[in-house]
Amino acid sequence: MTDPVPGSVMAAFAHPDDAELWAGATLALHAQHSTVTVVVPHSDDVRDAEAGRGAAILGAGLRQVPRLDRATMQRLLVEIQPDVVITHPLNDVHPDHRAVGTAVLDAILEPRIATGRPLRLYTCDTYNSLALDGPVRADVIVDATATFDTKMAALREHASQPIELVFGPMAETLGRLWGARINTRYAEAFTTVPITGCVPGSVCL
Repeated sequence: MTDPVPGSVMAAFAHPDDAELWAGATLALHAQHSTVTVVVPHSDDVRDAEAGRGAAILGAGLRQVPRLDRATMQRLLVEIQPDVVITHPLNDVHPDHRAVGTAVLDAILEPRIATGRPLRLYTCDTYNSLALDGPVRADVIVDATATFDTKMAALREHASQPIELVFGPMAETLGRLWGARINTRYAEAFTTVPITGCVPGSVCL
């Protein structure tokens, strides 16, 4: 099934390289026709600069905040009013990821009631697609073939991190595995989270 192209996308993540690692090809794809905003907490000067360069390669805007907590997310959701929000799995193995995913979920109800946005909430993939309760159960798989090289170029901007030895190979492997699910070269996986009891009517972002 297919869906109309969504409007703006907000990607709220815990670390400067998370947008590229977990959703970079999808964000680059949507940045070709929609506004994409990446939200991450400030880190050190090196990692903040890497985040800026990575987001620019994806075609996304970058909002760096002191803390990515419920209050900050509520403010940004009301200000930006994205159609789609992407964040970490609520049961992610990484505690920072879990904290951000929970902050997004805790923040989203009041802006949705007040503004009608966001329309959709998704969680992304995680390390080797394994969450605390088992494999990621994705119900949305996005063909990332056309923008996977862009994702990897953006990810390589995070040179302070073990990209070549750890995260790059993992991204390549996950991209190929999810791509095999839909008979394409590369893909990225997402899981739908209900907002006020509503979920998208199809399986595509």
